[in-house]
Amino acid sequence: MRLETPRLQLRELNEGDLPALRAILQDEQTMTAYEGAFDEPMVRGWLQRMRERYREDGFGLWAVELSDTGEMIGQCGLTRQRILGADVIEVGYLFNRAHWHRGYAVEAATACREYAFDQLAAERVWAQVRDTNLASMNVAIRLGMTVRGRFVKHYRGVEMPHLAFAVDRPRSGC
Repeated sequence: MRLETPRLQLRELNEGDLPALRAILQDEQTMTAYEGAFDEPMVRGWLQRMRERYREDGFGLWAVELSDTGEMIGQCGLTRQRILGADVIEVGYLFNRAHWHRGYAVEAATACREYAFDQLAAERVWAQVRDTNLASMNVAIRLGMTVRGRFVKHYRGVEMPHLAFAVDRPRSGC
C-alpha cells in the first residue's frame, strides 16, 4: 500500500521506523492527548498493533514521509474503532512536533479520507479527538468533518472526554 500527495508518501510502518516512532511517541508534548509519552514497550506494542491491522484489515496508521527527502515525519491512516456504540473507520494522525503547522496532517488525512471512500467504500469516516486537543479538532474540521457526538474513553487510568467528528461520503449528482 502506498498513497501519494503533492508533498508526502504514505506506506506501511516497519521495524526500521522505530527511531522515528520513538521521536513521536516518546515526546511528552506530542503525546499530551494520550496522557504522556510512551515507554519502549508501548512504542514496540504500537508498531506491532499497526502491523496486525495491516494483516487483518488491510490498513492501519501508515508512515508519512516527505517526498523530497524520505524522512518519516509522522503517522496517518485508517483504523477500525468503536465510536458512539458503532464499529467505524477512523482517520488518525500523529506527527513529529518539528513538523507541526505546515499542513502535513491535513494533506495526509485528506488522502486517507479519500482512500476510505474510494477503496474501502466507506459511507462515513470518523475522527475521535480528545476535547482538549484543539489542533486535532482543526484538522478534522479542515477535512470537512462535523461533531456528531461526545463520548469518554478510559485510557491509562484516566477518563478522557472525546468529540466524535465525521464526514459523509459525497453524493454524486444526477
